[in-house]
Amino acid sequence: MQNERHLVVIGGTAAGLSAASKAKRNLPDLKITVFERSGFVSYGACGLPYFVGDMIKEANDLVTFSADDLINKRGIDTYIKYEVTKIDRLNKTVTAKDLITREIKEVSYTELVIATGASPFVPAIEGVNLDGVHYLRTVENGIEIKRRIQNNSVKNAVIIGGGFIGLEMAEELKLSGLNVTLIEAMPRLLPFLNENFSDSVKETLIKNGVNVELSTTVNEICGCNNKVTSVRTKDEKEFKADIVIMSIGVKPNSELAKDAGLDIGYKGGIVVNEYMQTSDKDIYACGDCVQMFNLLTKEPTYVPLGTTANKQGKIAGSNLSGEKESFKGVLGSGVTKVFDLYIASTGLTEEQAKKAGYNVATTRITKGDRASYYPGSEDNHLYLVFDSETGVILGAQAIGSFSVAGRINVFVAAITAGMTIPQINDLDLVYSPSVAPVYDPILIATAQAIKKVKR
Repeated sequence: MQNERHLVVIGGTAAGLSAASKAKRNLPDLKITVFERSGFVSYGACGLPYFVGDMIKEANDLVTFSADDLINKRGIDTYIKYEVTKIDRLNKTVTAKDLITREIKEVSYTELVIATGASPFVPAIEGVNLDGVHYLRTVENGIEIKRRIQNNSVKNAVIIGGGFIGLEMAEELKLSGLNVTLIEAMPRLLPFLNENFSDSVKETLIKNGVNVELSTTVNEICGCNNKVTSVRTKDEKEFKADIVIMSIGVKPNSELAKDAGLDIGYKGGIVVNEYMQTSDKDIYACGDCVQMFNLLTKEPTYVPLGTTANKQGKIAGSNLSGEKESFKGVLGSGVTKVFDLYIASTGLTEEQAKKAGYNVATTRITKGDRASYYPGSEDNHLYLVFDSETGVILGAQAIGSFSVAGRINVFVAAITAGMTIPQINDLDLVYSPSVAPVYDPILIATAQAIKKVKR
């Protein structure tokens, strides 16, 4: 009977609530219980840098549904500040601890969704536990950082790590009036970009007053009276710091699944099939805690993105509630902005494509995003990766104006459909002088790429 079923979801953000909501829509009478470790559910974690920078004024502006909303409006029993400590697969129960009262709750399930997300990497260096060293993963993290930077005594910020979060935080902290230094161990920022585009990101940061240190490894975070004062690198440079933001990547929270005997795969992600089932058919997993597969190479990968988490959660919810939906894999499509420079990419890099055995060719062009005579036209720079034998598009990158996101989305569709460079060049794209040029940057890039496709 449907009313005898009980879905338990561990994790109340993107993946977990997508699963719970989809299951509830399909089976309105299904009993669903959600446990969330933090004090917030259903929030836009990707908006946290903009909350810290005060573009978004209130933390609750990031929240789509509160726990009370989920209980009263959606009929989903939701417990915040509860940590699930054990999964008993034999008896089909989970044990959860109230982090405030320390009360222990044991709940039976018929189906279970693990959506435990990911945790920041904590480097093995001295000083990582000093007051003033922060990570940005939860709303509570954002509130704490925002409170600190709004204190007039905070003047100098050091960001360790030059990924999306690191770059976005560099912009927001600089706009908040702080002196900002960004330290990256790799020789360039956003290494999935080609070298020219990566250099443009660096130049944009410098132009806007951010000090950028590449090929630089942090040796120690220094402090006085347990408060951070500076960051020292292995080459003996020292940078003043009233606040340090650690942004060197994340790792899947798969310990609970591992302790329950579920299969663990690439980079510690939970192994799931295309229906988001784990090695136990009654337990699903989705989001940042799972191993993924690249759509093109079919190789295991780990790309923790909000879009993927929401999609996987919906698929898990569909399948456990009677539908049949499969997850095809990821392209790693992403977009961000650094001050006035927009950055978007999808698919394989040149290096990844070569490693996968393709006959790799690339092309790079610059073209205005509107008619050249129209006021305000801005350059879009496109870079394509494709197979010179078959002409199949494998990857695309773009920097420039806001419109690069839409152009990369065209390539997302093209790569997913297995389209070739000539087929993309035949697309009937839109044109209006105020919106897009008659020869779109996509058409210019593919026209140039055709010359490198063997026929």
